[in-house]
Amino acid sequence: MKALIVVHDNHQESNVFPLGAAYIASSLMISEVDVETFCMDVFHQTNQELSELILNKSFDIILLGFMAPRFRRTVRELCLTIDKARGVESFFILGGYGPSAMPEYVIQETGADIVCVGEADYTITSIVNAIKVGNSRAETQGLLSEINGIVYKNSFGSVITNDRAPKIKKLDDLPLPRWDLFPMDIYTTNLKFAGMGSDERSFPIISSRGCTDRCTFCFRLETGIRWRSPENVINEMKILNLKYGVTYFYFADELAIVSRKQILRLTSEIKKSLPGIHYRMDCRVTLFDDEIAKALKDSGCVFLNMGFESTDQNVLDQMNKRVDVNQNAKTVEIAIKYKIGTGLNFIWGMPGDNEKTLRSNAEFIKKYNQYDQVRTIRPVTPYPGSPLYDVAVSQGHLSGPGDFFDKFTNSDRYMVNFMGIPEQDIYEMLLDVNTDLIYDHFKNTNKDFTKAEEMIAALTNVYKNENFLFTGLKDTGDNSALKSKYDGM
Repeated sequence: MKALIVVHDNHQESNVFPLGAAYIASSLMISEVDVETFCMDVFHQTNQELSELILNKSFDIILLGFMAPRFRRTVRELCLTIDKARGVESFFILGGYGPSAMPEYVIQETGADIVCVGEADYTITSIVNAIKVGNSRAETQGLLSEINGIVYKNSFGSVITNDRAPKIKKLDDLPLPRWDLFPMDIYTTNLKFAGMGSDERSFPIISSRGCTDRCTFCFRLETGIRWRSPENVINEMKILNLKYGVTYFYFADELAIVSRKQILRLTSEIKKSLPGIHYRMDCRVTLFDDEIAKALKDSGCVFLNMGFESTDQNVLDQMNKRVDVNQNAKTVEIAIKYKIGTGLNFIWGMPGDNEKTLRSNAEFIKKYNQYDQVRTIRPVTPYPGSPLYDVAVSQGHLSGPGDFFDKFTNSDRYMVNFMGIPEQDIYEMLLDVNTDLIYDHFKNTNKDFTKAEEMIAALTNVYKNENFLFTGLKDTGDNSALKSKYDGM
């Protein structure tokens, strides 16, 4: 059997390695499937080039994963291209966070045969076995009824939703991602982060799956959280370091620091086994203290990404953040004390938000900013699958996934107005506050106000709904200086 994994174009030059696709590639290879990849994000091939590849080669399976924001902009047309070019006996399979949140809608819109819902490492193996056993496409479709964790079309074209597959509990049993099938030299060098030297290579890794939180604006692939053993994580880091020269790891966990015992074990192993490397993580505010901060710092952690989200307690409670504003401030003060960079992440536009909360969020950023990155405040988006999306539907703001994608253009646009403030006023406030934050960043870093003006112009165009391809402000300052800043106490 032959499979093609397609990585869609993000319309940018800096791209995160497709970790989910690499895990699926491992499962396919173990099932004795020959796997080829087509990385449009890196090489920017056209849909026509993809179509020609599919027409010239006979793939039994074509796979694509995506996040919801990319669906109408890139993915839908790409799916239609794949569906048109593939052979009548091949199976077109979708997966990931986007399809899992709205599988019935996605399968109807794309021409796909199967949507894997949730973690698909074992589900894809079951699909492969069904294809191998089936003597015809119709027979294989009949066997799909026995596979949990999928939505599929039967031989009559009807959409069938099977039960969810159980979440994977023993993560150490999973094979490592098949990095060798992807252009690693590009993926390890095209992203730069705070605390990195100019000659360092960065790469993602996960130490867990899942999350303990239930924030209303977020969609989770699975409930609960599961960890890999520290030994298993260290083994992967060693291979990436030795084989691909990775010295900076960004943990792509939904939330890496949620257990004191787990993070202290992991940091101890990193310090012992990989001295000199750097890394960044996402952290839950309520767990962070001096003991954890010191363990992180001593083992090479240079940056923590934290979702503070709001400085207003009422808004935090509506988000179900399970934290208070004083804990947020205490956390960033501890990080500064140990010279660990902090991602000051805020969103705005929840019920109860107003101009006062927006400006309060901005003042928090300015007070605690270490200028690792340009920080701005984005409006909240009720993505399908999130509790906030359900609120938007129940209140009549949205009628369903199709309505969401008809209205969604960019995550920096405010799509559903929960505040009742006139749209023009919303964008005037966002532009005013973010202009102040951008100028504050460059005033305290390299004084490149020409760059500041370019960023402000880009945001202005987004707020005017004139730049659909905008993917955020890309500037992390002088990385060499930041690396020096984070080395040592």
